Amino acid sequence: MQSEILVIGATGKTGKRVAQRLEARGLSFRPGTRRSAIPFDWETPETWTASLQGIKAAYVAYSPDLAVPSAHGVIADFVKAAEAAGLRRIVLLSERNEARAQACEQLLKDSSLEWTILQPSWFMQNFSEGGFLPGVLAGEVAVPDSGAPEPFVDLEDVADVAVAALTEDGHTGQVYEITGSELLTWDQATAKVARASGREVSYRSITPQEFETTLIAEGFPKEDAEFVATLVAQILDGKNASTADGLQRALRREPRSFAQFAQDAQAQGCWQ
Repeated sequence: MQSEILVIGATGKTGKRVAQRLEARGLSFRPGTRRSAIPFDWETPETWTASLQGIKAAYVAYSPDLAVPSAHGVIADFVKAAEAAGLRRIVLLSERNEARAQACEQLLKDSSLEWTILQPSWFMQNFSEGGFLPGVLAGEVAVPDSGAPEPFVDLEDVADVAVAALTEDGHTGQVYEITGSELLTWDQATAKVARASGREVSYRSITPQEFETTLIAEGFPKEDAEFVATLVAQILDGKNASTADGLQRALRREPRSFAQFAQDAQAQGCWQ
């Protein structure tokens, strides 16, 4: 596709990687953020029309999260705006086994758009650039998990699938569950981070209430902290303790390993 592509959330974890790949290929894209030349703001629907003008394909990462109760109404309105603007292809970043996120997915499935849905597992990069980086640097990662293993996925793999779905034919109507190829407990994953970084990093399983308290201490409003703690505990309750073949189906290759992620993160100075 030669048409301009909209990348909503172009400064986020996945969006920035999608944008980098499009730029490296010399493909024209429009960043969709509050500070873009043509701003895009989920909370201001008036910005959507200008952002979508002339766009035929869009990568959509909704902020704060598709599991937020209000997300369904926002995505419903966005889908209508996208159809009215002549958008043809949409790639939605969603979640595995999350009912409210999948209700948002259904809005795309019921639309006239050519849709592809990405359902990644927990990002490896949460240890190197996300919510658990401070824990790594402080020497302890603490999560409200169930003890079940997680098929952590590398964000580079998620971005590769997103770009393929945006720029190639053959991905319309696909739901890609994207995971790594190995199941790791949080203790095992943390140990791999410690080994690669040369740091002493331990792991501690905590309750959702303890996690909420930690978030509040970090500056989260109580309502937001309660929501995030509850959502994380639900995601890590064991229902996602299995690998999937979304990456293999989309790209005909195997996922990057956690060990490779950790080596690369250390080489990039993430844990210095």
